[in-house]
Amino acid sequence: MEIHTDYLVIGSGLAGLTFALTAAEHGSVTVLTKRAPEDANSSWAQGGIAGVMGSDDTLELHMQDTLVAGAGLCHLDAVNVLVTEGPQRILDLIELGAHFNTTLSNDGEQVLSLGREGGHSRNRIVHTADYTGLECEQTLLHAVHSHANITILEHLYVTDLVVSDVEGVRRCTGASAKGYAEGEPVTVTARATLLATGGCGQVYQYTTNPAVATGDGVAMAWRAGAPIANMEFIQFHPTTLHHAKARAFLITEALRGEGGILRHADGEAFMTKYHPLKDLAPRDIVARAIVSEMKLRNCDCVYLDATHISKEVLADHFPTISQKCAEVGIDITRDPIPIVPAQHYQCGGVVTGLNAETLIAGLYAAGEVACTGVHGANRLASNSLLEAMVFGRRAALHAVDHGADCHIGLSSMKIEGHIERPLMPDEEAVAAQQCVQRIMNRSAGIVRSTSDMEAALHKVEALLDGFTGRQLSASACEARNAITVATLILKSALKRHESRGLHYTLDYPERSEGEPSDTVLVPLPVQQARK
Repeated sequence: MEIHTDYLVIGSGLAGLTFALTAAEHGSVTVLTKRAPEDANSSWAQGGIAGVMGSDDTLELHMQDTLVAGAGLCHLDAVNVLVTEGPQRILDLIELGAHFNTTLSNDGEQVLSLGREGGHSRNRIVHTADYTGLECEQTLLHAVHSHANITILEHLYVTDLVVSDVEGVRRCTGASAKGYAEGEPVTVTARATLLATGGCGQVYQYTTNPAVATGDGVAMAWRAGAPIANMEFIQFHPTTLHHAKARAFLITEALRGEGGILRHADGEAFMTKYHPLKDLAPRDIVARAIVSEMKLRNCDCVYLDATHISKEVLADHFPTISQKCAEVGIDITRDPIPIVPAQHYQCGGVVTGLNAETLIAGLYAAGEVACTGVHGANRLASNSLLEAMVFGRRAALHAVDHGADCHIGLSSMKIEGHIERPLMPDEEAVAAQQCVQRIMNRSAGIVRSTSDMEAALHKVEALLDGFTGRQLSASACEARNAITVATLILKSALKRHESRGLHYTLDYPERSEGEPSDTVLVPLPVQQARK
């Protein structure tokens, strides 16, 4: 089946939906999502959206907090765009019907209830209890479903971008997709294509991410020839539920913002040893502190104690966490919550400019899949939903302004014919991905070493080679993408001979002197084209 649209969006999180709503005022938009539209990383975001909405806050303070968390690698121009345009994106959500928590001001008026999370110097987190991402996702989906120019195609897995040389320019002209069940392949052509595929949590054994987070966008962009940057900076959320009967469920940082304290089983609070902000230190510091304490005590977990917080606050602000913990027998009003760090967010990704444009004409990337330069070496809490909306909108505006002369008809595309190749069984592909997940947990986690990563890269590349020249189902394509991203994480980490932000290596435990730089990987086809 062949489809033409003006604008193609791959992914249905906040970045993709924001792009779709903006671009739909200027043409047709097709959104491809590999599961149901709400099955996106955005839906799982608990904490909130950071934005300067309070009278005691300033854009300069938000910018400074972001730069400090980013450990010297944030791009100043990108951070300026984020904090300057961010408040209006929050107001856009409210205008569309999003319901955020409010409180009474001193004047008796209803105003936004602003929380605080690690690394923030002011209360600036706009939230809906502990399911902010879901509220934002549902608000945007309602608007998208109501727009006549937007079509969402569900349960279609994008296998690869279609990239052609058009008048000497390497240009993305659409994408190829297939269903999870047997069916006719789909080719979509578009003037502009947005990658909004989210993160890569399924590269790791323990993650807060949903099953759909297999690093598809980064892997597809890499195969298409787009440079990738800063993939060594993988954020591990310090506090995820540790229980035999539960997956790695995220315990939002906002709980520490309300006064939650990290303790050992005997009640000792340990974060005073690691940072002046104690339990609200930046996430990389908190995660490493927890790992260090677990090693010192030879214990499987530590505890997040919220028992001193009022029952009313816990019930009102953290209903999802309360319910999830109750399901496994933990009453958070009386019992400390057992927690461990787990993979949470990738700070690197497809290299983009200030308008989310990539180095491939007609291809944009926004949200977690992109490396905008906002996060640097460590993402400041609750900047991610903001980044998705700010750069999703900027991508759409740029595509509208620059895409009018980029119409590529189906007749000009080279559609690859069917090639007989041996089928890779899904069981083999899944087993390879699971093997990689274990390798990455051991060798590319919170604390790393050169020898471990070199050995890991050798094993992961060998597993990736097993996919070459074989016909892949949608599930096998997901596994291939996750393993591809694992190689990029390891290669990036091996190139950085220092410890900075989320990347901590025993071989180079200190920051290097001088001006830091991004770790950029350039695909081999692009390297050869430059010669």
